[in-house]
Order: sequence, then structure tokens, then C-alpha cells
Amino acid sequence: MREELRVAAYAVCVRDGRMLLARWVAGDGSKRWTLPGGGMDHGEDPYDTVVREAEEETGYTVEPVALLGVDSIKRVYSRRLGGTADFHGLRIVYEARITGGELRHETNGSTDMAAWHPLEEVPRLDRVGLVDVGLALWRGRPATGRAVDAE
Repeated sequence: MREELRVAAYAVCVRDGRMLLARWVAGDGSKRWTLPGGGMDHGEDPYDTVVREAEEETGYTVEPVALLGVDSIKRVYSRRLGGTADFHGLRIVYEARITGGELRHETNGSTDMAAWHPLEEVPRLDRVGLVDVGLALWRGRPATGRAVDAE
């Protein structure tokens, strides 16, 4: 079994009771809402990653204002060319504020749309679990930086 590690950084942007989300397009074509953000490039600082990824996916320039926490996930999945992968995702979550830019959709990327959603509607969206993790960290601000402590 091949081991895979992915380190990524994400932004929780809440403004006027609305949350900024990007719609992720899975390999099978399904679409679910997620936090703006994504994988770190080799040698890149996570702070710079979240700024770059948020701009790519939403058109906005963001400023991380607080480190909310770090989330860790593990799963095993079948690889396309056979075999299995033991995947470990390390997700660094920041609170961020919009400092510039204009809302737009990403082209030729892993997301196809960006939009603001009222906080009370987020639980009804078709979304990835990371959205709930980000909200729990943003609301709870646990000293340990673990979303399980914020629930």
C-alpha cells in the first residue's frame, strides 16, 4: 500500500453573516462546497498557500488574521491504476478577511464556482466535511487548535 501525505491550507472567510465557499469538482464529476484553499507547493509557507489558493479559487485577495487550527484526516482508497493508497491529509485552517479583488469563478482548476452563503444555510449545502471543521474552529476557537475540541 502506497502512503500519501498532502499538506494544505484553507481560509474561513465570514462577512456579514455569510461564508465564502468554493465548489469542488471531484474526479467523478460530482460537486460539493468546500473552504477556499488547497495543497502547499514544495517549500511554500502555509500562510502563502492560503493567500494564493483563495485568490485562485475566488478572485479575492485574503489576509489570514488568525490560525484557527490543524485538522488531520486518514483514509484508504483504491488507486486508478490498481493497488491502494493510505492517504493522510493535514489541513491548516486560517481565519481570513477579504482585502481586495472581486468574486469570480476559477477556470481550469479543482473548483468551478465561488459564492457567499448565509451561515444558517451552510448545513443544508452539499459540502465536504472540511466546511464543518472550519466552522467548528471559527466558532469554538479551541486553544488546542483541534476541531473536536470546538464541538
